[in-house]
Amino acid sequence: MTNAVPHAYDVITMGRVSVDVYPQQTGPLEDVATFSKSVGGSATNVAIAAARHGADVAVITRTGNDPFGRYIARTLPEFGVTNAFVETVDGLNTPVAFCEVFPPDDFPLYFYRAPKAPDLMITASSIPLHAIERARVFWTTVTGLSEEPSRHAHHVALAARSTSTAATEQHTVLDLDYRPQFWSSPAAASREVAVALEHATVAVGNREECAVAVGETDPVRAADALLERGVEVAIVKQGPKGVLAKTRDEFVEFRPHAIDVVNGLGSGDGFGGALTHGLLEGWGLERVLAFANAAGAIVATRFECSTAMPTSAEIDAFTASNPAVGVVHTTAPHTGETADA
Repeated sequence: MTNAVPHAYDVITMGRVSVDVYPQQTGPLEDVATFSKSVGGSATNVAIAAARHGADVAVITRTGNDPFGRYIARTLPEFGVTNAFVETVDGLNTPVAFCEVFPPDDFPLYFYRAPKAPDLMITASSIPLHAIERARVFWTTVTGLSEEPSRHAHHVALAARSTSTAATEQHTVLDLDYRPQFWSSPAAASREVAVALEHATVAVGNREECAVAVGETDPVRAADALLERGVEVAIVKQGPKGVLAKTRDEFVEFRPHAIDVVNGLGSGDGFGGALTHGLLEGWGLERVLAFANAAGAIVATRFECSTAMPTSAEIDAFTASNPAVGVVHTTAPHTGETADA
């Protein structure tokens, strides 16, 4: 009798999960009368966003053995995400997160993860290494590096990606998703990110996250610093100035789409799910960035996060009626100097 070959997922994400409790009115939480709940957490939202584009997706995470944990386990398959690697941790509660909504650009988040979030209890011995090795895209976030045993589990998973012998092209994405409340200091995060970047092929973060990761806030210098750390694609989000991406041979920038922002939370996760789709499709850098940029914009026009993730058809329709300005630069070898193409 032979052992079954592990299933090869298109995308596996690993890390944070929560139940997001969204106010149904804008303004301070103390004045909000009604709320709704949805599945949340960056790694989980990216999995949901990727599934909206037809990918075969799993998420590795942990919940409490409680009603919110059962809600997450039940709801993920409804979004097209397998819950095969979602386990419960006795004695800990499933996290919840609240946000306040002050359009167009202020959306405070309040995390309830004390005394410890179950997703930080992922252990190296419990992760599906064979599935991680075979996945075409593996997505992790910096939050998973913030505490043990999750930190060690993430490093083991990333190291397994580096030694994978899978026949298909693979991408290992590190989301620089730095949340200061989860860390003892920025320096501690910088040390862990430095190790993780050794195994990543793609890095994604905003300017503040890049400062923690590589000590640079200037978008171009930050992208160059990420490339120097060994990644193949560096993506730097610039908020109202748009987003840029660099490889060793390409440099692309896109301005934001003209939209009325309803809730900016979740835009980065919609961007991430669309990014994985472009990577899976083998698109060029310009097309990938345009697609992901549009996905993030669409999510910002909607109230919630996981339920707001767009399909590929929705993105295509949106970009046809609301194009963004993109610039393709030519990059001089070894100098970092650029000129508009």
